[in-house]
Amino acid sequence: QVQLVESGGGSVESGGSLKLTCAASGGRVTGMAWFRQAPGKESEGVACIHFDDRSTCYGESVKGRITITTDNAPNTTYLQMDNLKEEDTAAYYCSSDRLPFPFQVAITSPMSLDLWGQGTQVSVSS
Repeated sequence: QVQLVESGGGSVESGGSLKLTCAASGGRVTGMAWFRQAPGKESEGVACIHFDDRSTCYGESVKGRITITTDNAPNTTYLQMDNLKEEDTAAYYCSSDRLPFPFQVAITSPMSLDLWGQGTQVSVSS
């Protein structure tokens, strides 16, 4: 059974940086996506990456400040978050799918993904 585990969350001041990691174990996935949810708000797609060609996608609110990457570590993605703002405060979740990764709709249709991590908290203070 494939499991996703996030790490790297924490508390930073506005303008700071954090790097989140998501690692999948128990099987191979072909891409990953990140979502976030702040208290009282709907879930928001942050970024996605397809492992085969390393195509990436980003949510409008984070473009230019967040970078998603992968490297030779199998089934692992990194979310580099720079120039963090208070509105970036949220629980961040990694997601994927046991079927071929639905890149075109990954961050706009979270229902298309069936694997989810437990989340990691990011808190940004002024």
